[in-house]
Amino acid sequence: MEDLKEVLLDATREAGKIILHHFNGVFKIAHKDGINNLVTEVDKLAENRIIEVIRASFPSHSIISEEVGELLQKSDYQWIIDPIDGTVNFAHAIPLCCVSIGLMHKGELMLGAVYNPMMNELFFAEKGKGATLNGEPIKVSHKSNFKTAFLVTGFPYNWPDSSQHPIKVFERFVLEGLPVRRLGSAAIDLCWVACGRFDGFWEYNLQPWDVAAGYLIVLEAGGRITDFEGGQYDVFTKETLATNGLIHNNMLDLIKKQA
Repeated sequence: MEDLKEVLLDATREAGKIILHHFNGVFKIAHKDGINNLVTEVDKLAENRIIEVIRASFPSHSIISEEVGELLQKSDYQWIIDPIDGTVNFAHAIPLCCVSIGLMHKGELMLGAVYNPMMNELFFAEKGKGATLNGEPIKVSHKSNFKTAFLVTGFPYNWPDSSQHPIKVFERFVLEGLPVRRLGSAAIDLCWVACGRFDGFWEYNLQPWDVAAGYLIVLEAGGRITDFEGGQYDVFTKETLATNGLIHNNMLDLIKKQA
């Protein structure tokens, strides 16, 4: 596990150097499935470096990454990579973006790292050993009064095929008088729940590379993650609700509330 941890952190930091070097610079930007769903040449540079570091030590491991897709092999180990989570922020020189790398073994997340090099914040978790920010232990908030909760969310580029429209759900929280932020990076949202800056986060239609590392970091910081029915969560679930645990049911009630 120590070798795996070392490689994960090395890959995370190497990608962070690339992001920081190009931040607020000039680079090529392309569009994916939607005019505002961006990818930059820096995403690809960072992704290539991450894969290079992993393959140098573990050439037989499988990889799922946002830009290259699935590089599957017959292995119990699977690296789940987002070279830049928050690419739209990055492309507009907003320093709320990060590298996100999770390591899964036989379907279970074992390691996760999220690194925002512009803010020099490295979140890390190892299953069963807690979560840290720059090496110091972190915990979710202790807030139990939902009326004073501080929340964060995001909106999908394409609306999900759901009777619970994201804007309608968002409106319910706002009408409760709750402060809700939208940062533009699900990985950072999850980590900021984990360290107690936010009390809860919800979003539709996230991809595994958006949530893999942050999911483990939240759990190891004492938080709770489910789908929007309160059911068991995994990184391939399209509904993500992460909280300090104390306001989880309050958030579920609002999300599931019938119009």
